[in-house]
Amino acid sequence: MKVIVSGGGTGGHIFPAISIANAIRERWNEAEILFVGAEDRMEMERVPAAGYKIIGLPVAGFDRKNLLKNIPVTFKLLRSMQRARKIITDFKPDLAVGVGGYASGPILKAASAKGVPTLLQEQNSYAGVTNRLLAQKAAVICVAYEGMEKFFPKEKIVLTGNPCRQDLVVSEENRQNGYAHFQLDPNKRTILMLGGSLGARTLNNSIVDAFPKLATLDDVQVIWQCGKYYFSEMQQLREAGKIPPNIHLFDFVHRMDYAYSVADLIISRAGAGSISEFSLLGKAVVLVPSPNVAEDHQTKNAQALVNKEAAVMVSDMLAPKLLFDVVLSLVKNDAQRMTLSRNIAQLAQHDSARRIVDEIEKIVVV
Repeated sequence: MKVIVSGGGTGGHIFPAISIANAIRERWNEAEILFVGAEDRMEMERVPAAGYKIIGLPVAGFDRKNLLKNIPVTFKLLRSMQRARKIITDFKPDLAVGVGGYASGPILKAASAKGVPTLLQEQNSYAGVTNRLLAQKAAVICVAYEGMEKFFPKEKIVLTGNPCRQDLVVSEENRQNGYAHFQLDPNKRTILMLGGSLGARTLNNSIVDAFPKLATLDDVQVIWQCGKYYFSEMQQLREAGKIPPNIHLFDFVHRMDYAYSVADLIISRAGAGSISEFSLLGKAVVLVPSPNVAEDHQTKNAQALVNKEAAVMVSDMLAPKLLFDVVLSLVKNDAQRMTLSRNIAQLAQHDSARRIVDEIEKIVVV
């Protein structure tokens, strides 16, 4: 069997794509899988590192604020469509899977035009433009949230959840290893702050503003992933002695299984992939949605949890002043954290990648 998996741009698209590919390989050992991504985006590094071949398209997103900037974007789209048609002709896939992101538009459109069945995977509670445009031709649409009929044909929707990284396990062994790995005190409450692999300026500014408050606490410690874009700037604060000793700074946390295992409370953006991980692991979380995403979908993701008392949300605008007041109150409130943990765990969708492959098996006769 030959399958194209397309999409990317962020870890939120790439992790599900790789998880789906791994699940296809588990079911059909001889399956040939080709990824198609956007040139100069992170999938061009992450996918080969996971052991898969990837081809890049010169595609980019449209600028909705400055329309003149879309003239070169249009030419890139036309070149991408031409290249996508050639990829479909040369590779001859039995199925094309789109996980969202710039590249999935041209390749799935080209696949549909050649009569190749397509499957969409929508991570967010508010569907992206690319997936909405591709929905009419798709054989099935796998979603992570209920109520997606407002975006997609009801008869095509299957609730599968978002495939997550498969190596994440919260356990007592990982907790003990985590205390040693991050050089933490097992007797202190641990806050894990994640701004994504690239970082989030609002979260970084919020913790810097809270240094005086955090420095006075002898029962709280923080694992702070500041992101690679901001690490040198934050490293300068550490070298100047401005970061309190109970705050442990990292550009990127490689052992997320350890980090999740030691965390009593998580601070995070509201990306769909991250929320799926918190749900599967039953983690209490304070969400600060990024305002810099299409159609403000992170706020909609976060609100869907808040409505079910499964998370606390602080807006990006208010975070520098309010975030750590909310967090420090919550980290010491065992009852409220237990409620959040219990409610978010009830929203978890388990075995998502396997369930998506079940849908693939219905489409493709192997």
